Amino acid sequence: MNRRMAALGLAAALTITSCGAESAASPAPPPRYEASLTVLEGHGHGPQLCRAVAESLPPQCGGPDVVGWDWSKVEHESQGGVKWGSYRVVGTWDGARLTLTEPPGSPVYEEPPTTDFTTPCPAPEGGWRPVDPAKATEATLEKAMKRAGTAKEFAGAWIEPIGPKPDPSEELDAYARGQVLNLRFTGDLAGREAWIREVWGGALCVSGAERTEAELHAIQREVEKELGDALISSAPSVTRNRVEVETWLASDDLRRTFDQKYGAGVVVFDSVLKPVG
Repeated sequence: MNRRMAALGLAAALTITSCGAESAASPAPPPRYEASLTVLEGHGHGPQLCRAVAESLPPQCGGPDVVGWDWSKVEHESQGGVKWGSYRVVGTWDGARLTLTEPPGSPVYEEPPTTDFTTPCPAPEGGWRPVDPAKATEATLEKAMKRAGTAKEFAGAWIEPIGPKPDPSEELDAYARGQVLNLRFTGDLAGREAWIREVWGGALCVSGAERTEAELHAIQREVEKELGDALISSAPSVTRNRVEVETWLASDDLRRTFDQKYGAGVVVFDSVLKPVG
């Protein structure tokens, strides 16, 4: 009996050791990602993820294929051979398509980030206001922005309301007087404010930047060429002085590659697919 029990104990120990070795050798499961998007099938293609949808009836859009999709198991709309709906999808990503790992659910949308148009200059004593109301008009505002754009060091322009949001019925000159004109330049800023003041008498902030607007557009074109079909959208941000890019999934390697090429934070990625928490 003792020998039999010993043999059983040895067999059990070998089984546990074997399972542990097998578990240690098993590859880690692939990461899963989620997104809340429209899924659409039609117009000659199967179920696909859509970041933007054409407002037609039936709608039109296209994107990566969704593997494992079953329309019979989800609520959806259908017209003219097109099926579509909005869902939260979870799955693995192979660089070109999403393979579902769980049933689709109700979409969960987050508030999109807003662009910060805050004026970077400290407010002058007495607050922001026109210094020469006669030259604070819609025409002079446009003239000042055009003048700034002629400088090779020009890095962007935007306006920020001084006070409450203006009434849409307000006349254009009154609207212009209620704005802070923000202008950015690279290099030495000496004399820039006086140069703009020759044509603009409204509130004005002149600030520095590392890259010109032309440089940002050149980087944007290079990024679009390098990413190809992986790109969803790209745009220079004059307030942040960088190029903002949206892709389906931006890996850490991709971010490092662009940081090494253009400098840290010059090209900033946003992924549609987010890691499942």
